[in-house]
Amino acid sequence: MNTHPDPLSRATGKVYLIGAGPGDPELLTLKAVRVLGLCDVLLVDDLVDPAVLAHARADARILRVGKRGGCRSTPQAFIERLMRRCARAGLTVGRVKGGDPFVFGRGGEEKQAMARAGIACEVVSGLSSGIAVPASIGVPVTHRDLACGVTFVTGHARADGQPGREPDWAALARCGTTLVIYMGMRTLDSITRALIDGGLPTGTPACAIQNGTRGDQRSVLATVATLAIEVSAAGLGSPAIVVIGEVVRLAGAASQLDLPDESTQMAG
Repeated sequence: MNTHPDPLSRATGKVYLIGAGPGDPELLTLKAVRVLGLCDVLLVDDLVDPAVLAHARADARILRVGKRGGCRSTPQAFIERLMRRCARAGLTVGRVKGGDPFVFGRGGEEKQAMARAGIACEVVSGLSSGIAVPASIGVPVTHRDLACGVTFVTGHARADGQPGREPDWAALARCGTTLVIYMGMRTLDSITRALIDGGLPTGTPACAIQNGTRGDQRSVLATVATLAIEVSAAGLGSPAIVVIGEVVRLAGAASQLDLPDESTQMAG
């Protein structure tokens, strides 16, 4: 008879994948605030505003596990091992990410890893930077007169060299939707050239927004042909969101575009 206890029979904790929103701590959801207060340990990304952690318990352990493109980062495999180890010790674990965990946040990978380990995992959705950051300068990612849809895409291909991971920029140039590009600042010149080579008109409005929704937010308005030059001249860097499409004309004020007059439409 086997007298050794099954390690999985011990009380196992739970993992929450928590979206902290685009930067402004006031854009945190009510559910995220509640769940932060439940966690024994929080694994926090670099892009999470420190003010978000004011909602954590005073005795919660805070572990910084930042992942930034082009910088030394905590390996993903290590993060997942740490999540498993803490949960198997019976702790409630919060994996806190900027934006939304399932939008270029590796939340899908982490949820799969927890499922394989038999650990309960719940997603607490957050407001994605791809929507909130353009809105911070008055740019809607969809508009009935200007854009029938929006395409979210990463400009940062996987570092492991797997095939098929680079976006098809020529296809995106023809798709007719607003393009919202995450993690595209390092390759912005090649991205815009690929879009133009794919048929996107050189005069298509474009913008880049650094540190969106935060107090140190900066932005550049240009065209797809000049955006990389303007960004370089302004010294903008990551983290940033790039938006390409006719909706960028609405940045700042709707009066920049000749839209139908609402009072006339109502009178008709």
